[in-house]
Amino acid sequence: MRKVFSYALPYKWIAAWAFLFMLLELAIDLLQPLIMARIIDEGILQNDLQAVQQWGIVLLALSLVGLFFGIANSYFSSHAAQSFSFELRNALFEKMQRFTMSTYAKFPASSLITRLTSDVTQVQNLLFMSLRIMLRAPLYVAGSLVMMFFINAKLAFYFVIVTPFAVIFLYIVVKKGARNFAQVQRRVDRLNRVLQESLQAIRLVKAYLRGQYEASRFEKIADSLKLDTMKALRLMEVLLPVLWVFMNGALLVVIWLGSAQIEAGNTQVGELVAIINYATRMTAMFSMFAFIISAFARAQASSHRMKEVLVIEDGLEDLQPATAHDLQPIALRFDDVSFSYAKDVEPVLQNISFSVAAGEKVAIIGATGSGKTTLLSLVPNFHEATGGTVYVNDLPIQSWSREELRAHMGLVLQQSILFTGTIAENIRWGKKDATDAEVMNAAVRAQIHESIMQFDDGYDTRVGQKGVNLSGGQKQRIAIARALIRQPKLLILDDSTSALDVTTEAALWAALAEEQMTMLVVTQKIVTAERMDKIMLLEEGRVVQIGTHAQLLEQSTLYQQIYASQQGGIAQ
Repeated sequence: MRKVFSYALPYKWIAAWAFLFMLLELAIDLLQPLIMARIIDEGILQNDLQAVQQWGIVLLALSLVGLFFGIANSYFSSHAAQSFSFELRNALFEKMQRFTMSTYAKFPASSLITRLTSDVTQVQNLLFMSLRIMLRAPLYVAGSLVMMFFINAKLAFYFVIVTPFAVIFLYIVVKKGARNFAQVQRRVDRLNRVLQESLQAIRLVKAYLRGQYEASRFEKIADSLKLDTMKALRLMEVLLPVLWVFMNGALLVVIWLGSAQIEAGNTQVGELVAIINYATRMTAMFSMFAFIISAFARAQASSHRMKEVLVIEDGLEDLQPATAHDLQPIALRFDDVSFSYAKDVEPVLQNISFSVAAGEKVAIIGATGSGKTTLLSLVPNFHEATGGTVYVNDLPIQSWSREELRAHMGLVLQQSILFTGTIAENIRWGKKDATDAEVMNAAVRAQIHESIMQFDDGYDTRVGQKGVNLSGGQKQRIAIARALIRQPKLLILDDSTSALDVTTEAALWAALAEEQMTMLVVTQKIVTAERMDKIMLLEEGRVVQIGTHAQLLEQSTLYQQIYASQQGGIAQ
């Protein structure tokens, strides 16, 4: 937990103030039973109303001061805990942003979301309770024992005997509870993953009438979470009765022996009342340990999960700019490149070699699973080749900083991703300081301007989550506009025009033909591929042939088959 709580260090002085006010509040609480003993012995038993009034005023004043210290402690504790969670959440998110794609693959998205939300909340609550309650409870127990010895050492001795057994029992419960709550958090991850998948595919679920199936799948996962949570909480529920047996047993012995001492004249009534008061408060504090230990066990499990993210040093992207290169239109060269997502796994790409001249437009065609998207992912250095070398402008891709490399690329994914906000904000996402004129110009080139102007609010039209209020073609063209606004030297389109009609796509390619940029276009359409300068055929992770439309139509059986399937006849 040390790594996680190191993010609280900038607020150590705020936490120190909270701790100080907690100690002052604690000191006043420990004095109150002594004052009550005075009221009994010097006032009530002596029939001295003035003594009752004097000590009563002192007790009231101490209570008011304690109230002030309690409020101050709560304020500073909350400030420290909230600030700590702010720093921790930002650190986690920043580290996640630096993950390579390979590192991302090790963590399900639902798990990362849980770590940023639920896990951070657990440790935030632990810090708050530590400054407000958790540290106060053991200190109060220790302080009560000291005060008991001050009042009557013989009676206090019985609580000293019981306390170590209670502490040992607490330690055992904490250790086992941490393991149980770690399993609970893993169940939460799985629940979030199922929920995320179901909500993302809600249209498909409804179309295939699979709502009942998804509900039963969710119920099964939720039931596992319920059982594991009950198992963890059941352990906590055992804690309280056991502690009560220890403390109440000791309290009964003290009351019995204290009564005997009063009859013998060795102890005053007020002293016994004070000891009983301390014992009752100690029992309450031990009762609070059940809640505290549950929170500690949860936080310990959560901190371990967050530490897994925070300590990652390998598999991170260094987004600091490196040596500047001459930024001419980008030329690419793959020299015997192979790639595998994991060791001892069949390579997705095998011995790929080809070159793309600056300003050249290349189409990539291949069957599903042939490695098209994987090949494109090597160009922005999302993944590093496991064999061979990728060259950018005749320099190994490793000599470029990722920031500089990607700053001159535009990428449009197979699935168009839009963010909640306006259409203009989504286009400007590609260039944060773009002017309105630049936004409109990019939209015109992407053939989406006229569609935008048909909306009542034009470019200020709000985009629903993931563009739910837009058609597939509109989302694709907004995504293309977002890439074009960057004025990229290299434009990568991963089957990004599949939802466009023939007329709109033809107008788009006519506009892009005037752009001074290199283009890599994954497509399944021959009509799109034949517009490119050359076409590359991929099959099972290998380049089988490269050439123009006419050359491939003449020389490649595979291309002839693809062409024939789309023409509805046999190529001649």
